[in-house]
Amino acid sequence: MEIRIKNLSRHPLPEYATVASAGVDLRANIDEPVTLQPMQRRLVPTGLFIELPVGYEAQIRPRSGMALKHGITVLNTPGTIDADYRGEIGVILINLSDQAFTIQDGDRICQMVIAKHEQAQWTETNQLNETERGDGGFGHSGKK
Repeated sequence: MEIRIKNLSRHPLPEYATVASAGVDLRANIDEPVTLQPMQRRLVPTGLFIELPVGYEAQIRPRSGMALKHGITVLNTPGTIDADYRGEIGVILINLSDQAFTIQDGDRICQMVIAKHEQAQWTETNQLNETERGDGGFGHSGKK
């Protein structure tokens, strides 16, 4: 799949690490380091702009290493970039740890996954078909 991308950052285009990688790492494009204090959130620019085909979205997801080692994650995960959005990709990071964390220009801050999606056509009804689960919600399946 080919996707048009405008790169106004100082960094190379995103690359897949292996032939089986689902996502690409996006890098911070900042003029000076950004320090996130514990429980602080910040929109971090990437300098990237994309043009997705209709029927696709880009999902912004945390990097597992940053989450495990430093408690840094994407606040609205997964963030969705719609096919008609043409603005800069920004990433909302939050520091869930008890220590300050500094982001440097060029640091890999998230993953981006391109995914196909459908738009639903809603059919209003007063009754839904029954299932074994029914209306059992959170924790319904329990431990067996």
